Amino acid sequence: MSPIKTYTQLQQGQAWLERVQGLRPGLVLTLGFTETGLVEGISAAGATPRDRRYTALADAEFMVNGLASAPKFPLPPLQAGASPALISRAVIAEQGIPVVVLNAGLPQPPTVPCVNLGGKPAQCLSTGAALPLEVVHHLWQEGLAQGESLSDESDYLLLAECVVGGTTTALGLLTGLGVDAMERVNSSHPTCNHDQKQALVARGLSRAGLPDRPHPLAVVAAVGDPMQSVVAGMAIAASRTRPVLLAGGTQMLAVYALMVAMAAAEDCSWNPQNVVVGTTRWVAEDATGDTAGLAELTGACLMATQLSFAESRFEALRAYERGFVKEGVGAGGCAIAASLYQNWGQSELFAAVEALLEQKSQLEQL
Repeated sequence: MSPIKTYTQLQQGQAWLERVQGLRPGLVLTLGFTETGLVEGISAAGATPRDRRYTALADAEFMVNGLASAPKFPLPPLQAGASPALISRAVIAEQGIPVVVLNAGLPQPPTVPCVNLGGKPAQCLSTGAALPLEVVHHLWQEGLAQGESLSDESDYLLLAECVVGGTTTALGLLTGLGVDAMERVNSSHPTCNHDQKQALVARGLSRAGLPDRPHPLAVVAAVGDPMQSVVAGMAIAASRTRPVLLAGGTQMLAVYALMVAMAAAEDCSWNPQNVVVGTTRWVAEDATGDTAGLAELTGACLMATQLSFAESRFEALRAYERGFVKEGVGAGGCAIAASLYQNWGQSELFAAVEALLEQKSQLEQL
């Protein structure tokens, strides 16, 4: 079985895979925060709202530093499963993939070296005023600038994110852009909490009072999060000269929709053939969403790693097969990149992730 499956835009996907075969990407991890992630029950990326406040800080620390005996922000406890950062970190550590961290808007600065983009955390999207419009415009420009500079440093860019509550702000952005995303998005829960997400989005859009055809960045300001305009700008700028892998599921499909909308609204030049969305099989085939259908609606080329944890000796990894966690911190994109750069298949990916989880378990027992 091929380690990567393409679900939409099959010809574009095949051409993209052939173009990047054997190339080493640069991983860019964009961190953001939205108070949407603190709503009770909205996300499983942290067992409690307090845990979720620090998820992005913990993920960034783990991605850059790896295992540490006393991390300032330990990976948060989950309702079930293991952090997807384990997948991403296993790949980048074993394959020597460089990482750049961007702070698009966090309540406090990360503990690892990062580029501060001058953003701010978002309010809950239900307010209809998630971010000031001038901040969204600033982050868009920062994204364009980062895309130009970072694309010169790697063969292609792997754009990942960490925004807890981000599938709900993705639904807000998609809906505000006119994409019928209802019942199609994913979540970190085994069964997607569509009703809760849709109620928050409906309240936010009602309060925002946007015109019939709003500017795309006005939608981000109303119901989005700080990551979205940064990654859209980065991907547009980088696509002019390099392949780009948007590493994620629902959130990156929303970013892709924003790219299409911004290219039209601002007459931005970009190369759509250079851009694909890469995620995990658990997202692409999530029976409680419709990821491929959402990709079709946005026009995105969707592909996914076929990594399976069904045979893992760790219950925390087998939980992925029951629909817990699914994706995050570019896990699917990193697994795709590993298969392309050093031809890793299921056995190599599986072994690297299990070894890292084993080391983590042993360290925690000391």
